[in-house]
Amino acid sequence: MVAQARSWKDIYFTVRDGLRLYARHYPPPTVSRRKPVLCLAGLTRNSRDFHDLAVALSSGDAPRDVYALDYRGRGLSQHDPDWRNYTVQIEMLDVQDFIALAALEKPAIIGTSRGGLITMALAAVQPGAVGAAVLNDIGPVIEQEGLIRIAGYVGKTPLPSSWEDAARMVADLNRAAFPAVPDEQWAEVARQWYNDNKGYPAPGYDPALAKTFTITDGPIPDLWPQFTALNRVPLLVLRGENSDILSAATVAQMCARHPNCTAYTVRGQGHAPLLKDAETIGVIVKFLAEVDAKAEAAAIEQIPTTVA
Repeated sequence: MVAQARSWKDIYFTVRDGLRLYARHYPPPTVSRRKPVLCLAGLTRNSRDFHDLAVALSSGDAPRDVYALDYRGRGLSQHDPDWRNYTVQIEMLDVQDFIALAALEKPAIIGTSRGGLITMALAAVQPGAVGAAVLNDIGPVIEQEGLIRIAGYVGKTPLPSSWEDAARMVADLNRAAFPAVPDEQWAEVARQWYNDNKGYPAPGYDPALAKTFTITDGPIPDLWPQFTALNRVPLLVLRGENSDILSAATVAQMCARHPNCTAYTVRGQGHAPLLKDAETIGVIVKFLAEVDAKAEAAAIEQIPTTVA
């Protein structure tokens, strides 16, 4: 991880209620006119989850600016003294604050799980804020089976005593749903999911987050109205082949209802795909390149022609 440190810039910023949050900026080698990307992580995750993808998108043949955000209480962001603020609605406001701070004009938003819910909510309340969307293993219908599994570990997983222990723990908990992930990669994943405290694993999120996560009120209502707000922008839906959160049937409905939707199944992975394998990264790179090409073509069409 030390060798990777120079590929991003740290950003600390203050949101409207005074909390200090953290984000990463992966700048391209030269100024880019391509659509910037904003990455939003899952419920207990953080900006580190997107490192491999961000490096690929900010370099190569078509580099672009990539930003990844730590929600309040996650990663390197400040914990909220009131756990009741760990909600999609409040986190969406934080995302709005960051978009304004970074002066991002209609970014492509890559939302993993919770990040996808925030993306849909943002599109509903501020349509012009989203220029394209990638929903990583999330949709308007969330399977109860997956919610029960998540409720079983949020705030309840014991803290590993070493990074070797962390790698073993992460692998043991996830290997069955992620058979395509190489064994040696779980050590990298552990470094993403846990913070580092003087060389030892530390919690990567505020344990109080568990207080906001309950399934006792029954299934989450369908979010089709929020999903419909994405109809105006290109959409890529990723689904883990072994996902227990997003069903194949829901993906089919999403593509049927959205006028410009592409779906891709990440083989041998569950909820949520790690976005570390070359094939999935390639799918995202291609999708964003097509978004750029269509936007450029549309801009050319709007240029008035002169009559000799």
